Amino acid sequence: MKILFISSAFNGMAQRLWIELDRLDYEVKVLIPNNEEEQIEAVLTFDPDIIVAPFLTVKIPSTIWKNKVCLIVHPGVLGDRGASSLDWAILKGEQTWGVTILQAADKMDAGDVWAYNEFQMRPVSKGALYRNEVTQAAAKGILQAITNFKEGNFSPKKLDYNNPLFRGRWNNKTTQVDFQFDWNESAEAILKKINAADSSPGVRIELRETDYYCFGACIDSELKGTPGEIIAIKSKAICVATRNESIWIRQLKEDVNGAIKLPATLALQNKLRGFTEIINKPFDVSTSSTWQEIRFGQEGEVGFLHFDFYNGAMGTEQCLKLKDAFAEAKKRVKLIVLMGGSDVWSNGIDLNVIEGSTHPEDESWANINAMDDLILEIIESTDHFVISALQGNAGAGGVALALAGDKVLARNGIVLNPHTKNMGLYGSEYWTYLLPKRIGMEKALKFTEECLPWGVTTAKDIGLIDDFKGETNTEFISFVKEQANRILSLSYFDKLLIAKKSKRRKDNMNKPLADYREEELAKMKLNFYEDDMGFKQKRHYFVHKIANAAGIENLYSSRRSIYRKRKWESISYKKK
Repeated sequence: MKILFISSAFNGMAQRLWIELDRLDYEVKVLIPNNEEEQIEAVLTFDPDIIVAPFLTVKIPSTIWKNKVCLIVHPGVLGDRGASSLDWAILKGEQTWGVTILQAADKMDAGDVWAYNEFQMRPVSKGALYRNEVTQAAAKGILQAITNFKEGNFSPKKLDYNNPLFRGRWNNKTTQVDFQFDWNESAEAILKKINAADSSPGVRIELRETDYYCFGACIDSELKGTPGEIIAIKSKAICVATRNESIWIRQLKEDVNGAIKLPATLALQNKLRGFTEIINKPFDVSTSSTWQEIRFGQEGEVGFLHFDFYNGAMGTEQCLKLKDAFAEAKKRVKLIVLMGGSDVWSNGIDLNVIEGSTHPEDESWANINAMDDLILEIIESTDHFVISALQGNAGAGGVALALAGDKVLARNGIVLNPHTKNMGLYGSEYWTYLLPKRIGMEKALKFTEECLPWGVTTAKDIGLIDDFKGETNTEFISFVKEQANRILSLSYFDKLLIAKKSKRRKDNMNKPLADYREEELAKMKLNFYEDDMGFKQKRHYFVHKIANAAGIENLYSSRRSIYRKRKWESISYKKK
């Protein structure tokens, strides 16, 4: 069956749905439309059996939806309509929410319902809900809807507000008025509004006589001060007092044209003189609510190293701090689980900080070297067993970071993007060692050139990851702990480490890690300083959220079914 995706961006949601349908051998083509004419042309040329709109900010022309079934992914409960569904769900304190797969119609979100799935709301940001619960529910819904479409005898539900199941209603698009708060409100009330506007558009606030949009908030129950005053800084975040507690704000974007999100202290620049930074070591135990970017937990002989970086971006300082934390963790346990963040595992170097720096080339160089230093520390830890536990999506150097572990586990439903070419980068992070070690050189080169996203099923089939389990973080963490304790209790655990050390010695004799790094960085230096692959422009487009759909139709229309395990026997892959 031929399926056309019409999506305003090939974002995490679109990638996840594409992965699920591609895995079932559907022929999926992706269109990022600039205008209605492109949509019409794509339908005429491709002639799809059905159209799916995972993330759409423009209308599908009536000439299309009147002649083809067009399924819209709407992040709202039955009957909910409007462009800010998830914002309102958070603001209103909904306990449960859902995703409706509905058919495009003349009125917005008023079409027939093809599938519906609910989920429990969590007190987290809109972005975190969207990347996790919403995407999970959408994937289930689209698969249900496609099955219903194929069967041919399915009758979708009509919008019926007399039916108590249709508890949603029309909501206007949120504005800054809906998010506004006063620092004299409670920290809980303020957090809810910041969460509803994160990751876009953010809540506009005033700090030091300048307007900013704020993101990435977390309550601190211990620090207190005059409401609205900045009372502390740590890890490039600022702490602002409220009526009862205080709130850490991790990211700010100045309210001027062309501004980008930056770590709060960088966005404030010279407006924070006189502050002494709070130093929370990852191994400090806190009995109160607070925000800690890197933290370590221990259960018996197993250590859990959490690193919660905003959107998974790892700047120079963060990489070096994580490296030091990992080195310290090795002194305490024999088995270390790299937990990443609960929302995103890692997306590699911090493109926003690079874009916002005075000398982007030098910051890029410092950042990639710090990332390499971190990964080298993990690879060379032959006296310890390391598990990479991916609770959320991983991309670029974040995938290489995960592959540095001895065992890679993932939550069911996450998306992996083990490539950097589409950002104008060759890539470092020892990927030329780590990726071929897992899947072979030929597939490694092919997949990094194609820049396609990977789901956990295919990733496990080809050996990119070892296993996956759990629809939720709670289920996944339980699975990870079970795996860690099982490995640690093996009667031959010490022999595993001896074998690991022997393998590392053998690999080093074949080709030292320093050689991999030198070769990768030689090409990265050209990317940074000579801009030979267009990194500067692609980074600018990414950071400033400028749509750049050039070539995306070709890039994502390829089907990848020939790479699946069941067909490998008919393909010759020769390891170099």
